Amino acid sequence: MTRIFIAGIFHETHSFSGDRTGLDGFVIHRGDQITARRGDASQVDGFLSVAEREGWEVLPGVIYTGGASGTVDHAVFEQFWRELKPMLQQALAGGLDGIHLSLHGAMVTDACDDPEGELMARIRATPGAEALPLYAVGDLHATLTPRMGALSDGMIFYQECPHTDQFASAVRAAALLARRLRTGIKPRHLVMVTPIVWPPTGTGTRDGPMRALEDAARRLEKEVPGMLAVNIVGGYAFSDVPNAGLSFSVISEGSEADAHAALRELAQIAWDMRAEGAPAEENLETVVRDFKPGGKGPVLLVEPADNIGGGAPGDGTEVMRALLKYDIDGAGVAIADPEAVAALQRITIGQSMTLPIGGKGSPLDPGPVTLEVTLVSRSDGVFELEDKNSHLVGSLGKIINMGPTAVVKHRGLTILLTSRKLPPFDLGQWRSQGINPEELSMVGIKAAVGHRAAWDPIASASHTVSTAGPCMSDVTRLPYTKLRRPVFPLDRLTRDATA
Repeated sequence: MTRIFIAGIFHETHSFSGDRTGLDGFVIHRGDQITARRGDASQVDGFLSVAEREGWEVLPGVIYTGGASGTVDHAVFEQFWRELKPMLQQALAGGLDGIHLSLHGAMVTDACDDPEGELMARIRATPGAEALPLYAVGDLHATLTPRMGALSDGMIFYQECPHTDQFASAVRAAALLARRLRTGIKPRHLVMVTPIVWPPTGTGTRDGPMRALEDAARRLEKEVPGMLAVNIVGGYAFSDVPNAGLSFSVISEGSEADAHAALRELAQIAWDMRAEGAPAEENLETVVRDFKPGGKGPVLLVEPADNIGGGAPGDGTEVMRALLKYDIDGAGVAIADPEAVAALQRITIGQSMTLPIGGKGSPLDPGPVTLEVTLVSRSDGVFELEDKNSHLVGSLGKIINMGPTAVVKHRGLTILLTSRKLPPFDLGQWRSQGINPEELSMVGIKAAVGHRAAWDPIASASHTVSTAGPCMSDVTRLPYTKLRRPVFPLDRLTRDATA
């Protein structure tokens, strides 16, 4: 029976958030806990579905899964490897046919700029794994490096942002592994890192340069002889590493010349559309002041600077302040504030108290807003995702835990307070707390693009607004120290990306 080893480490690292991520920032699955994820619609489940179809014997190692947060303590990576290495050695001793890695791709530790590449190097340095087929799946916001390309036979990255294809992407990666085992043909895996860095707001795939690039990628897969897969990797602008930003890779059984030509074609499209990858933001004050009630569905106030999915604290107060200033009736905001939730345990439903809300997680924020609020409800914060293709499913599974949660009201404003920050990618977050999101007049959305699959279908309008926060869209203001230079938009470039 064909024996395949699976392992992984998943983290999106924000180098400028000011916090440090330790072991408590990861959920760990080991051994049978990994194979038990069959059916949870995650990356891992995508691989397991192919393994089941192909009749593989799956040898599960260990998978560390984190979210988006500050630089990872390198001790976490070393502990991961100490766990993984003997598992891999034992699998190799019994005979191994291939390796599948479940990754995000934008992890950074305080001692390593490319942990995924380092992981692949250590796997390759393990006797018996030097030439084994090694395939991986990663996020569209990964930092794809030439080292990762050289050490893997193929990597597949999500094609959609908002991310609704984590399961499907893992299926594609595992299917390439199956093809390699069936044919014996080792493909070329070539990587190109462009001189372009786009913020998360510029990496949505429904329009703009990413849509054009994804369309071109699908065309190249059909037209170029031997082309198995073309990846458009939007990159993660908030990782201060040399290869951050937009990159491409091709996996091909065809000619190297054709593969390089495909990469150059993609690079030219990106260069020609580079300015569209840095969309402008609106003035928050103006949008809220000019709000007219009566629309069918809520008006979204999208706040990329406090993008939880990008690693921000999720407790920024600027949108809440604007809604209070203009006394918008029926509005709602979600704030990650465990201290406020804990304080509310002292009163009963229907009672009121005064407490500081939000503004504790970033020095860029104006600070907490002290309000007298009425407690509407409390819960344990556990709910099931409505959208089983949600980006959250890919890493966390269908059951989500926001931690102890409370809903409070101040005049016409409803505030959903959570103990754990949660990206606003699923309407079940609100509905689970007894609030119908369709009935909100305006709602603050702490995201950049990932919210669109859930919120756009019910919204009457959407405004991406400028606020202060660690995930600001103007990347020229970020204090990079390691990023390759020159790069757009930080520098004036007189040559194009294909030179």
